[in-house]
Amino acid sequence: MANYIDGFVLPVPRDQLQRYGEVAEKVAKIWKEYGALEYFEYISDDAAMEGTRSFTEVVNSKEDEAVIFGWVVFTSREARDLANEKVAADPRMTDLVSPLVSTARPIFDAKKMVYGGFRSLV
Repeated sequence: MANYIDGFVLPVPRDQLQRYGEVAEKVAKIWKEYGALEYFEYISDDAAMEGTRSFTEVVNSKEDEAVIFGWVVFTSREARDLANEKVAADPRMTDLVSPLVSTARPIFDAKKMVYGGFRSLV
């Protein structure tokens, strides 16, 4: 199956993982509403391998942060592009994400997030 995925990696403060997860569950439903086939987010458990750069290095995570690795599956890049437009315009996303990026206690820092769209290879 030749799907298209958006992949992302980002650090989240460990003491905010539950809150982040609650938001991610709601965000996943919105993505699926707009065409995502699947939506996954995982917490790092073993993020280092000798001789390679780790996800923790790439996102410059701190000791008190966990690294989240996620991906969203679409039928095609066109379906992904359309979903991105609709999700960005959905006011529910603003309501969900705004508290996460609050300057008082940011949970999510987009400058530390790594993101990309990927087409199928194997």
